[in-house]
Amino acid sequence: MPQAATASVVATYEMSPSSDADDGAALKDICTVLDQRLTALSAVADAVAALSCEALKADVTAAFAWVSTVSADGSSSDKDVVAVASDFKVLLKDSKLTVKQLLHDNPSITFIPAFHGHLRSVARSVRLELKSSSARTWSMKLAAVVSSLELPLLNVGEASLGRAKLCLLASSLLEGFKSKAAGWPDLDAIQDIVKSSRAAHLRKDYIKTVNDVCDLCDLVRKILSWEALTAFVSLEGSELLEKSRGTFKAEGSEDNAKPDKKREKEKKKKVMGKGTSVLIEFIKEKLQTETTEGVDISTSVEKWAQGFLSLFDPNDPRFESLLDKVKEIVDSNESRRLPKLPKGTRDFAKEQMAVRDKAFKTITDVFKRHGAMALDTPAFELRETLMGKYGEDSKLVYDLADQGGELCSLRYDLTVPFARYVAMNGITSMKRYQIGKVHRRDNPSKGRYREFYQCDFDIAGDYKTVAPDSEVVKILTELLDELNIGDYEIKLNHRKLLDGILNFCGVPTEKFKTICSSIDKLDKLSFEQIKREMVDEKGLDVETADKIGTFVKQRGRPLELLAELKQGGSKFLEEDPALSALNEMDMLFKCLESAGCIDKVVLDLSLARGLDYYTGVIFEAVFKGATQVGSIAAGGRYDDLIGMFGTKKVPAVGVSLGIERVFTIMEQQLQKDQNQAIRATETQIQVSVLNDDLLPLAFKLASACWNARISAECMVTKNLRKHISRAIELRIPFMVIVGGNEIEKGVVKLKDVVANKEEEVPLSDSFKALKREEVTLSDFAEEIFARLHSMSS
Repeated sequence: MPQAATASVVATYEMSPSSDADDGAALKDICTVLDQRLTALSAVADAVAALSCEALKADVTAAFAWVSTVSADGSSSDKDVVAVASDFKVLLKDSKLTVKQLLHDNPSITFIPAFHGHLRSVARSVRLELKSSSARTWSMKLAAVVSSLELPLLNVGEASLGRAKLCLLASSLLEGFKSKAAGWPDLDAIQDIVKSSRAAHLRKDYIKTVNDVCDLCDLVRKILSWEALTAFVSLEGSELLEKSRGTFKAEGSEDNAKPDKKREKEKKKKVMGKGTSVLIEFIKEKLQTETTEGVDISTSVEKWAQGFLSLFDPNDPRFESLLDKVKEIVDSNESRRLPKLPKGTRDFAKEQMAVRDKAFKTITDVFKRHGAMALDTPAFELRETLMGKYGEDSKLVYDLADQGGELCSLRYDLTVPFARYVAMNGITSMKRYQIGKVHRRDNPSKGRYREFYQCDFDIAGDYKTVAPDSEVVKILTELLDELNIGDYEIKLNHRKLLDGILNFCGVPTEKFKTICSSIDKLDKLSFEQIKREMVDEKGLDVETADKIGTFVKQRGRPLELLAELKQGGSKFLEEDPALSALNEMDMLFKCLESAGCIDKVVLDLSLARGLDYYTGVIFEAVFKGATQVGSIAAGGRYDDLIGMFGTKKVPAVGVSLGIERVFTIMEQQLQKDQNQAIRATETQIQVSVLNDDLLPLAFKLASACWNARISAECMVTKNLRKHISRAIELRIPFMVIVGGNEIEKGVVKLKDVVANKEEEVPLSDSFKALKREEVTLSDFAEEIFARLHSMSS
């Protein structure tokens, strides 16, 4: 909607009686206008506040130091706070003014990122609600979202007034403005509109609520225009005052020479930021009208104020050009373009990639050995596919913006997409493996990322025995053994057994999931801490919590502890689900004993696995070495998950390897424990040519190796030391050195880099023939490679 139409749209709906039938359509139109105003206001607010910081010589670096301490949970509000601070770096880049005064204890300066970031965040919520809601159902919901703008607008307006008053006090040039300050929009005016909006909301007069917020937005814009005026005059007032009083003489006149030098000296001292200086020049250019031209700023406050109010009026054509200029400045953000990783992600250098490639090959070989077929699924799924599958962890799912009417989320794991695939394609039996990235909006920590690989193996089908459960646990031991990470243990439990414990202890059925979530933290917290959580936060009585403790503290060798749990008089024998779980685990442990891996398993009754979809055996692998990385693999049986998609119930069991934590262990072991450098390349021969004229020969030699399936690289430079340094750095074992001198002598130099031995080999008939292309390149490469290996042996 054009800006000029804004007022008429709002006025129309202010005069129209609202009804349930057309409230939605009315709100949509008004909120579209409001969205445009908020977008403009947000950009202008940042630019004006930056001008005030320049005028006040505020030490913004010190004032904004707290921004680096905002929480790392990935919330949108925190991102907006950081984004505002980043925009200020651009606007104030290279400023010599904003390092003078320590105003970091003044909230109108200190909390600029917080106030402006909050406004951005809430404005985005309004925009998303506009796109995602239907016109007939959003009146109440949309009005609630819009009313949440009251506080951020109030904060932005109040802070703007605060900075304007500081500018008034700081500059003697603004004496004429002080007497007019009483006529400015003030805090009372803002609060009156907020009260009106809230009263309308309570009456469910949603049109009035949104109209009031529009008025509030306009009032804050007017306050910002006054702030811009005081900041502008503080920065440029001396020069403008001289111009308005006609004190400048003709350029080059004798009387003018001395003042010019003085002014030049003052200009050198007053170095503004790159962004704000461009903005100041833009404002000066736009205000060169009859309103302000030749007007004494110390006496005609009204005309200067009128000029700024018109410049900041959305209906004025110059306002759009002002917004474009601000956007142009911010989009030139050099600091934002500096390379920076998002929190919870990482790059992998060449040595790390070598470890990963080796590990992925080992993992894939194990999966294929057990008959699994490869599967890949999209990196994102429909949000409805993922929701309701992860219990309390559902809050960690990364949601994506609405695209074409579909609400999607990045996949949280590989199990739910697999279940969706099986259900969608009517599959009743399948063994599959998948290696892919998943995403979680978690708090990053050592070994814990927001983007990471998972390696999954799953068996789906109508199985009546514990054979698949036994196989996935066996696969897990094979993976960890062949990756050679060191000592580990696999904690194992059964969800039906855990449910039986909670039932014995008197936990209400509706609280099973949330209490399981608490119990699952016993590997990180003491039982006393868990007990306080269950009692104080989740409403269990102390006696029930103590009963739970007597059970979940039990862990031991699988067959021995299982025998104790099945002794006569055990409560587990009284409950059918619990007894069934004991019998399943009895057979499972016998299978694992036969497979030779029972010694790696511990029966741990505290293991709960917080995911909602587990129904039977659950297990988790924990590394027992010096590197603290937590759980490195987990899995279990999920018989109901596939059926949740409205199709035939297909039982399934699977294991997922947290490969990022395994990589951390492997890298540290290679670099420290074994003192072994990680080789990033598989190159066997570096063909080093010392003369540019021999470049064609270099490619012939390298091609000879490639055609013979020998890993080789070609390097051409006159500096022999660079050739050798590169081979040593990349741990390339052999070099073939060819230069002009060698060619004249009729030799080629072979070098064993590791042993630091070299010898000159006469150009054999095959080498001479190579130049005439009378023998195959592969024959020559194999001959050279054999000679190099004989040197090393």
